[in-house]
Amino acid sequence: MSEVKISAEPRTEFGKGGARRTRRAGKVPAVLYGHGEKPKHIALPAREFAAAIRKGGANQLFAIEVSDGTQVLALPKAIQRDPIRDSFEHVDLLLVRRGEKVTVEVPVQLTGEAARDTLIVHDHDTLSVTADATNVPDHLEASIEGLEAGSQVTAADVELPSGVELVADADQTVASVTAAPTAEQLEATLPEIETPEEAAEEAAAEGEETAEGGEAPAAEGEENTEAKTEA
Repeated sequence: MSEVKISAEPRTEFGKGGARRTRRAGKVPAVLYGHGEKPKHIALPAREFAAAIRKGGANQLFAIEVSDGTQVLALPKAIQRDPIRDSFEHVDLLLVRRGEKVTVEVPVQLTGEAARDTLIVHDHDTLSVTADATNVPDHLEASIEGLEAGSQVTAADVELPSGVELVADADQTVASVTAAPTAEQLEATLPEIETPEEAAEEAAAEGEETAEGGEAPAAEGEENTEAKTEA
C-alpha cells in the first residue's frame, strides 16, 4: 500500500469543546503516539483524510507533515466515526518506521462461489497479522469456491502475501457454509398474513356475534317496560 502525504496542524485546544471547534473548521482531531514519544495532538484536513481512508482502507499509511516542521509516518490505530453524519470524530495514529513490523487487523474478502443451495456465514471479516509498516495489505482473500454445506474456512486457509504473517489462531473460523433452507422451511418461519377476503369474513362474523349479543339487552329492556306497565 502506497503512503498518502497529508498536511496537519498542531492542536492547542483539547476536550469536547476544542474537538467540536476543530471539526467545525473542517478538520479531524487526531493524536500521534508511539516509539516512546510524547503524544502530539494534531488536526488533519477532513476531506483529504476521508478520501484516503475510502481508497486505502483503515490501514492506510500516512506521511504526515505538521506545520511546525514535524514529518512522520503513521498508521491509524483507532478511528471514531459519527454514524449519523458519516464523519470522523477522532483518530489515533501510531508512529511507525520503514522496515518496522506492525500488528494490524486486515479485512478478509471471500472469493468464488460455494456449491448450489448453500448459504455463507462470514464469521470473522478481519484477521490479525503482522506486516512491514510500509507494506500492509488493504485486504486478504479466502476462497469458498465449490464448498459444500458443512464446510468451513479457517484463518489457516487465507492467502497471505509475502512478508505477512498470521497472528490470529490458525483454527479461527473465517466463514462457514450451511445448507440453504427449503421453501417449506422458509414458509414455516413466515408470519401468517390475512387476505382481504379472510379479513372481510372475520369482520362479518364479529358483526353477527355483536348483533346476536345485542338482542338480549333489548329483550330485557322490553320486559322491564312491561313490568312497569303492569305495576
